[in-house]
Amino acid sequence: MRPVRSLTVALVTFATLIDIIAYSIGVPVLPDLSRRLGASATTIGFLFASFGVTVLAVSVPMGATSDRVGRRGPLVGGLVALSASTLLFAVAERLPALFAARLVQGAADAVTWVVGFALIADLYGPDERGRVMGLVMSGTTFGFLIGPTLGGWLYEQGGAQLPFLVLAVLAALGAVGFAAIPLPARTDRHETVPLGAVLKVPSVGACAAAVVLGGGTIAMLEPIVALHLAERIGLGPSRIGLVFGVGAVASILLHPFFGGIADRSGGRRLTMAGLLAMGCVVPILGLMSSFWSAVTLYIVIVVPIAMVVTPSLTYMAEATSMAGVGSFGVAYGLYNFAWALGLLFGPSIGGVMYERLGFQALLLVWAPGVVATTGLIAAASRRVKTTPAV
Repeated sequence: MRPVRSLTVALVTFATLIDIIAYSIGVPVLPDLSRRLGASATTIGFLFASFGVTVLAVSVPMGATSDRVGRRGPLVGGLVALSASTLLFAVAERLPALFAARLVQGAADAVTWVVGFALIADLYGPDERGRVMGLVMSGTTFGFLIGPTLGGWLYEQGGAQLPFLVLAVLAALGAVGFAAIPLPARTDRHETVPLGAVLKVPSVGACAAAVVLGGGTIAMLEPIVALHLAERIGLGPSRIGLVFGVGAVASILLHPFFGGIADRSGGRRLTMAGLLAMGCVVPILGLMSSFWSAVTLYIVIVVPIAMVVTPSLTYMAEATSMAGVGSFGVAYGLYNFAWALGLLFGPSIGGVMYERLGFQALLLVWAPGVVATTGLIAAASRRVKTTPAV
């Protein structure tokens, strides 16, 4: 059983890693490819945003489907879809084909993350989930780190087609792996729970609210910090990339660490502590005045971010299990949906506030909002009376 579980974790990590690389590899490639096909800057923006449309649309239904039919089929299908979408990127000669590829890529992303984490929740108990999910998150963070660099290098070596062809092959190998792995029988038998029943569980709603808040804050900071470093400090793209790259390296180390703490103290407690710490630490980013101060302060903010990301994954499993709902697929579908909402609204609100208030004022307004909202979520979650699942 243990070797099979370890191999399953390795495959889930590989699948999410390839998914993240496939997503981030488009950063240096898609704009140039789109311009060759006559796209305007606005069209390119819509192309990137279209990814989120299918993430939102597919996450919850696919989680419910995996509860009903098992995890293997959706994971194989999701990786096949990812392989097909990257192949379509490689051969696309018209903008509609690029949009179709991006939409399919978003759907594949939803399947991989939702069903992959539901599978881990199936195989590991509450005393191990945090550590294991932290390892998976470390692998995916590595994908964010190398994706744009790898995409740019492959693009220079073999043109626009090569990055997508390489990713298509890797995704296909992942699909073969999930088709061949001898998953334990219990991962193919799940309680089918209506979405409405899961949504009525207050602890699940509290976790989803925490994910929207944390994901929105993280997504707000990324473009705003980059703009500040470029406009106010005068850093070029390479040094800005280094700031985020050092933060990604710190995240790789921190995810398993906080996952282990979540196993011992509970995901809810650590998630709430991370959100409070994030609200308290966000204003210090206004002290960035040079490259080295930016590196140091960004590492500081990465700590509470890691305190939120991995523990919130275990929090969702805790909330679902303690409420007596055996539907990890629907729960992680809701988790992914909440994360996507944060990614959608965080940068939008942050961008408007940045233009009107400036960097430091934005941080000073945003921080108490995070603290106050966290207090409300924590209070609501403490009032929840749950019954352990039988």
